[in-house]
Amino acid sequence: MSIVDLVIEERAASIGNFMVGRLIPFRQKRTVGPFAFIDHMGPIAVKDHDNLDVDPHPHIGLSTLTYLFEGEIMHRDSIGSVERITPGAVNWMTAGKGVVHSERMPEDIRQEKPDSILHGLQIWIALPKNLQEVEPSFVHIEAKDLPSWQEDGVSYKLIAGEALGRKSPVPVYSPLYFIEIKSTKRQKISIGSGLFGEAAMYILDGAVYSEGHSYEPKHILIANDSKLCEFELEANSTVYIFGGEPLPEERYILWNFVSDDIQRLEQAKQDWINQNHEAFPLIPQDDKSYVPFPEGMKSFKNKERK
Repeated sequence: MSIVDLVIEERAASIGNFMVGRLIPFRQKRTVGPFAFIDHMGPIAVKDHDNLDVDPHPHIGLSTLTYLFEGEIMHRDSIGSVERITPGAVNWMTAGKGVVHSERMPEDIRQEKPDSILHGLQIWIALPKNLQEVEPSFVHIEAKDLPSWQEDGVSYKLIAGEALGRKSPVPVYSPLYFIEIKSTKRQKISIGSGLFGEAAMYILDGAVYSEGHSYEPKHILIANDSKLCEFELEANSTVYIFGGEPLPEERYILWNFVSDDIQRLEQAKQDWINQNHEAFPLIPQDDKSYVPFPEGMKSFKNKERK
């Protein structure tokens, strides 16, 4: 039997000002380990869009991981964090009981480098039940501080979590891993028993071969019992392997909110609609606009929970 249990194709989705490729959640696979949501942004040419900004918007019950391949984003949040993220670095924001953040194109990029490309991944990782209401926090990790190494001409980077005998400095809250693998030539990859829990692979570039099957870019491969440990990469391929121990309770998503408690999602929804600044404080120096709760989005009381 193939080690690949399910193949998910990237699907177009709108996040307001531009389109992204939605990877998970998927009808047949809502989460992979604690990973609850992944969007593939771009590649988007700055000159082709009037506005690549994402106005202030809220989160609860999760950590966000922003990882760029190209371009730059200016992050601001209600904790007071201001951080410019560049390719290969990690922005890690833990929403906990509630945070508001914005993601904007830096003004110098917009004005001086209109030919720039924005390209990367936006990831949500659900928090364990006992940490869903922690105080929000933010950490920025420079690219040079992430574990990176080469084996047999293949480049590896452990972006978050712990795997393959290494540990990332990104302060995760449950056992997980997010690994980048790049090959310049056709190469067999064997990572032994370095994975655990649920595992999946996202193919960004190139192709993956496994047990007589070929898999192309913009697909996620879900593995049986985290055994996605031996496969072949086409030349000039880039893939991301992610996963970890599943959380024991089911997680629900309502817009930007994640929780095991549907009533908590409803409360967050009402707090945002009412602009309750005790629950969702304003962002210093970015409080003149916000993303409204989407009209017509039904509550969990009225929507199917597949």
